[in-house]
Amino acid sequence: MSTLVQAAVLGVVQGLTEFLPVSSTAHLLIGSRLLGYDDPGGVFTVMIQLGSIFAVMWLYREKLIAVLAGLPSRPEARHFALMIGLATVPALVAGGLLSKFVRGVLYESFGVIAIAFIAGGIVMLLVERFRPKPDLFDVDSLPFGRALAIGSFQALALVPGVSRSGGTIVAAMAMRVDRAAAAEFTFFLAMPTMAAAFAHDLFEARHELASARGIEVAIGFVLAFLSSALVVKPFVNYVRRSGFQAFAWYRVAAGLALVAAIARGWGR
Repeated sequence: MSTLVQAAVLGVVQGLTEFLPVSSTAHLLIGSRLLGYDDPGGVFTVMIQLGSIFAVMWLYREKLIAVLAGLPSRPEARHFALMIGLATVPALVAGGLLSKFVRGVLYESFGVIAIAFIAGGIVMLLVERFRPKPDLFDVDSLPFGRALAIGSFQALALVPGVSRSGGTIVAAMAMRVDRAAAAEFTFFLAMPTMAAAFAHDLFEARHELASARGIEVAIGFVLAFLSSALVVKPFVNYVRRSGFQAFAWYRVAAGLALVAAIARGWGR
């Protein structure tokens, strides 16, 4: 398989999984190993993540413009901006302290990914089954304290397989936030979090930029953007109707399949 085709496949994987509660990082690690794709310094992965960031910003551009324009005069716009800012802090702190350990140790362990897949799926099923009745249906009304508590669960996504969106969505549902509002909150929360992660990773990979394969990066970026743009709104509509059980069972099945593959010697 040519490297251009590999880049295209990984771009689609990134775009489809970034905002679903299944862990895009884990899927990229597994996909890269299966395809035999070489990514010196992680430059390709860093750049295609930017495609997903741009996609969600484009989809919610009207909301973002309204918030920015309303900051000087509208209290609700300032509330929204501060809410997102506070909820982003825990993940940024955890990422700054633990990123080297995560990339140097956890990213190398497919066993960790398998356990995170299965545990995350089970937790998701339990929350779906026993979650309290929601009392908040509009992301704009989320109190600061609840937003900060939900945002702290983003830090768990440093472990590959946990899922940033999955952690925040499940936490929000457990805190009486409606499914659709929980999903939309995690999309808004993704923008500053992913942008900060992109800036950090780009700085770490700066010495490899000269050797980055431009065409591969361009293909992966475009397909990540398109895939993310196509999946976000249908995902919100689906969970509003059907919940997260399908994603939970997918995680459990993927984790068990990965355990079986590891037992047969794959990924070592």
